[in-house]
Order: sequence, then C-alpha cells, then structure tokens
Amino acid sequence: MQATAQTRWLDEYEQVTWRTYLAATKAIGEAIDSQLQRDADIPLTYYEILVRLSEAADRMLRMSQLAERCLASRSRLSHAVTRLEERGWVERRPCADDGRGMLASLTTEGMAALADAAPGHVNAVREQIFDRLTPEQIKQLREIGETILGGPSTF
Repeated sequence: MQATAQTRWLDEYEQVTWRTYLAATKAIGEAIDSQLQRDADIPLTYYEILVRLSEAADRMLRMSQLAERCLASRSRLSHAVTRLEERGWVERRPCADDGRGMLASLTTEGMAALADAAPGHVNAVREQIFDRLTPEQIKQLREIGETILGGPSTF
C-alpha cells in the first residue's frame, strides 16, 4: 500500500504513545506469562481458557463461544484445548443441542490446577498493573480499553 496525501501520519507524541503502549502491553504479558510458567507450569493462554470455563454455567462452553471469550482463533483455541485435555484439565464432548458443535468442559483436576495457579497470577497482575497506578489511572485505563474495544467490558 502506498502513502497518499490522505495518510494521517502519527505525530511525534502519538508515535511515542503508540510505542509505549506496545512496549507496556508486551512487558506485562511476558511478565505474567513467565510467572504462570514458572510457578504453575501453565502458559497465560491456557490459564485464560481455564478461567473462562470456570466462570461458565456448568463449567462448560461451546468451543466457538470459548474462542470468542478468549479473543482467539478457533484453530489456536482447539490446539490449546488439546494440550489441556492431555493434562486432564479439560474434556471435549459433542453438543447435545445440535450434535455438530463441541463443548469444552473444565474437569475437577482443571479446577484444582486453576485454584493452585490463581493466587500467584493475581499477585503478578497486581504487581505489574494495579500497584503501579492510582485509582484514577485505573479508572482511565478501563475507560480507554472500553473505548478501543467499542463498548463496556463484558469480561
């Protein structure tokens, strides 16, 4: 794609803001993922799947719903669920409603793994984000995220 007269280039302040945002989100994600890997032998991606299933009715969701909630592609989610099945933390079963869809279900072992990992994860999130911000900054961060995502958080 070629630049045109209509390209709205970032000014210096916007460029620094953009790069700061990228660096901050990458650093936070890496720190939290490292903590989970080190302390619970689970990547952040898998942890999020366990959380989403733990919050669902009967601890199960259609794979398509789970992918949506995790902001993941179906193929990436399917690969992660396969790894969680190998650990005995998640089971897949056909959806009784239509027979075409698949459900992912959190097992008792998966819930126990999540419960073991959660305290360290929460501490890491606090250290990386909330302990560094004022209450007003936390409010602003949420509002900025909701604006970028197009509406109030439903997470």
